[in-house]
Amino acid sequence: MSVDSGQLFALANLSRLKLEPAQAPVLQAQINNIMALADALSAQNTEGVKPLAHPLEIIQAVQLRLREDCVCEPDARAANMTNAPAVQNNLFLVPKVID
Repeated sequence: MSVDSGQLFALANLSRLKLEPAQAPVLQAQINNIMALADALSAQNTEGVKPLAHPLEIIQAVQLRLREDCVCEPDARAANMTNAPAVQNNLFLVPKVID
């Protein structure tokens, strides 16, 4: 798949980018290179390939360093609620925005 100049300017417009006509050929070539790489990756047969959690798993066993899931900070609910304009049952009250 390749991007032509019309599509490039439409994409720049949707992205809210100012694209000068002099920049278009360079950017078009770069985007087409990226699209060619994506097409090459899509064409590869990945049938039976096991997904990896980490790229080094191919060559060595990787032990992921995960922290213990625990409460590490003190309860600051009362301090946080002092800045609220309105509170009810320890919940922030906000104006209704959807009918």
